[in-house]
Amino acid sequence: MDVRQLEYFLAVVDNGGINRAALALHVAQPSLSQSIRKLESELKTELFHRVGRGLVLAPAGEALVGPARRVLREMDAAQVAVREVRALARGRIDIAALSDMSTDPLSVWVARFRVKYPNIRMRVEERDDLAGVLELVESGACELGVTMLPLPRGAFASTDVVRQRFVLVLPPGTGDDLPDPVPLEMLDRIPLVMGGRNTANRDYVEKMLRGSGVEPYVAVEVPQRGAVVPIVLSGGGAAIVSMRVAVEAKQRGAVVRDLTPSLCRDIGFVHRIGRLTETATAFLDYSNLLVGQWERAVDQQMAQGHSRIDATSKIVAAMERRNVSAFRDESPVEQVPDDLLPTDL
Repeated sequence: MDVRQLEYFLAVVDNGGINRAALALHVAQPSLSQSIRKLESELKTELFHRVGRGLVLAPAGEALVGPARRVLREMDAAQVAVREVRALARGRIDIAALSDMSTDPLSVWVARFRVKYPNIRMRVEERDDLAGVLELVESGACELGVTMLPLPRGAFASTDVVRQRFVLVLPPGTGDDLPDPVPLEMLDRIPLVMGGRNTANRDYVEKMLRGSGVEPYVAVEVPQRGAVVPIVLSGGGAAIVSMRVAVEAKQRGAVVRDLTPSLCRDIGFVHRIGRLTETATAFLDYSNLLVGQWERAVDQQMAQGHSRIDATSKIVAAMERRNVSAFRDESPVEQVPDDLLPTDL
């Protein structure tokens, strides 16, 4: 078994078949098929079940995915060290995230990092629960995980990054009879729009409400996270969402109120104990830098007398204006040189 065979194997997994993998790798389909058959022969087991004209991962293939990704990452790291390639000139990061956190806060960190390092490739895997995220990290399928901290067990290294705050979002033109901040006990009879059951955000919000003696009145349950705000904006109910999501809703006319006691949770990175790749370390450090800049900007706005919600709104608006003017030139949305085209993700 060699590195090329593992690359071909993962290409078939990620592209969903031999033909698409061959196109992605720019190799002949017969050569790719022969490499997969040779790998199966060496391992003395089937990696794929042949179903009709397609392929489905066999149990042995599923077991190989994580170690194969880990081997390729380690090979990449070794080549970088030996050949002294320029720092972060190329590389990849595989990230596992709770599904509720891939939009906020992870998406901003990924986008900004890609602008700074346009030759880095990134892949984000979503899971609905902590166990799913830790499984991806533990297996080696992903190098970093983004989840709530602290962890319930100590088999992983972790780094705190940001304290995420939740606020109340109401339909436009409502909420005049509510104070700001809104005591949690006043939410006892307010119809709420919530995401699907057994997801991190919903579990957290329900736990905190019940801790204040409030039984959540779930008027609308929607599995698609992106549907929560549109339903609120159309008058379907209120919602408790992260501050960043709430600010975007406010820009579209929603009424936003802070809550008391505050609903906050710590979010950070987890990874297996041991040395991270240089690319993952840079991403972790850069994300911490962005959060530090964000928090200082919020504090400066609040020191001028603005509420936390208004301060956050001003900063988001300023960031968007800057992005429109500056990222047009900086954003890495352009053709990729041939030597940087991915062979797998």
